[in-house]
Amino acid sequence: MNRPAEWIEPDWPAPPGVRALVTTRHGGVSTGPYSGLNLGAHVGDAPEAVAENRRRVAAGLPAMPLWLEQVHGTEVVVADAAQPGTRADAAFTRRAGAVCAVMVADCLPVLFCDDRGTVVAAAHAGWRGLAGGVLENTVRAMGVPPAQLMAWLGPAIGPAAFEVGGEVREAFCARQPEAAGAFAPGVVPGKWMADIFRLARLRLAAAGVGRVYGGGVCTVSDPARFYSYRRDGTTGRFAALVWRD
Repeated sequence: MNRPAEWIEPDWPAPPGVRALVTTRHGGVSTGPYSGLNLGAHVGDAPEAVAENRRRVAAGLPAMPLWLEQVHGTEVVVADAAQPGTRADAAFTRRAGAVCAVMVADCLPVLFCDDRGTVVAAAHAGWRGLAGGVLENTVRAMGVPPAQLMAWLGPAIGPAAFEVGGEVREAFCARQPEAAGAFAPGVVPGKWMADIFRLARLRLAAAGVGRVYGGGVCTVSDPARFYSYRRDGTTGRFAALVWRD
């Protein structure tokens, strides 16, 4: 399978037949603030550029990914049954060749598979979705015991860049007191620096998923490879994708 060298393959021990990757901003035709391989059709980029970028991504996959309309929620859909543009923030599939995808530009993409390679999923976890239970909903939707699942955390805003208000900290700590360890006092009084990778690991552990890989790659600090909404405001989106052969 042909794929650009700039794409990232997850460092997880997925079983044979499970494939996954993360695009970067390299290899596309978008220009200006979207320069590169912008896959987001909702950010102001030229539609024809987004269509060509998506075509280039699909050329290295078994099918066109299911491009969701992500709303920072907790809805999970079946990738091979949903229509493009379905409002959801996670998708799963048991069908070979169906591609689950989430687009991000600071939010955390989380990929899943089971030990036998029978089901895969992708979830978009911004802080609202993460606090609301998008990862737990994805685990339940996959329909296998959580102990048989593994997860991989893709590039996202790092703890040195993710400043949030007290309401964000409270949203996590009210459900998991141990989440307090994922927040450090910010420079501005009343603000906190949040570690979204640690928060995701805590939520996955509570859901019974003990094997979690990846994490720690910061989108904000790597403008050459990643789009970042927090850094740039007007910007594109890259994607995390997973499928079964």
